[in-house]
Amino acid sequence: MAIINLTPDSFYDGGKYLHHSLLLKDVEEKINSGAYILDLGAQSTRPGAEMISAEEEWNRLRPALTEIRKHFNDVIISVDTFHGATAQRALDSGADMINDVSGLKWDASLRDVILKFRCPYVLMHSKGTPEVMQSECEYRDVVQEVKNYFISAVKNLKAMGIENIIIDPGFGFAKNISQNFSLLRNFHIFTQMGYPVLAGVSRKSMIYKTLGTHPMGALNGTTVLNTLALEQGARILRVHDVKEAMEAIQLWKAYASA
Repeated sequence: MAIINLTPDSFYDGGKYLHHSLLLKDVEEKINSGAYILDLGAQSTRPGAEMISAEEEWNRLRPALTEIRKHFNDVIISVDTFHGATAQRALDSGADMINDVSGLKWDASLRDVILKFRCPYVLMHSKGTPEVMQSECEYRDVVQEVKNYFISAVKNLKAMGIENIIIDPGFGFAKNISQNFSLLRNFHIFTQMGYPVLAGVSRKSMIYKTLGTHPMGALNGTTVLNTLALEQGARILRVHDVKEAMEAIQLWKAYASA
């Protein structure tokens, strides 16, 4: 899953696409490097980010979604949103799935949209909003509490009629560095729950703060953690750097089948 940030303030590559030609060139490179899914996000969810309206989000998202779908018919397009109105417009315009950092907690209308389209839905664990989530890192046992969240949330989704579920432990969302590594160390617990599990660690602070560097210097660390996630059953790697992630997958497959 290749990250396509359409925000001006992403922690790593915000404001990258000033023209459609740059966007389409980057998308083509990501697909040629092995991306199966493009994850388009127009609302920054970095710690401290301010929430924007569904209308502003759609105004950022629409041109990119339209151009990508027009030029790349076969790629799966995911839209990273918690707004029901945005999800409705995106799915009507050719998107295939929804990646929701809120777990349906911030906009109840999103549930009805997912039900209407019967699309794949990424359920992520988080607490609070991006504006305040780093003050929500209190857990007795982060692994057990995140697991309990998924048990309850998946049960509720299935009761609503939502079946096509992917789960995401939410690295960096209301978790400190130590808690992030606890989740990664126990990632296999989530893969045993019977649903595909997404690992989203790409260039995050758990990497660059541990290494004493910055997001630009976190590619090698990202590859290491992606490999650890693959070893524990990750089915989707959400990444900025597709070529390097595909190399990690190729080498891990060779290792796993030896």
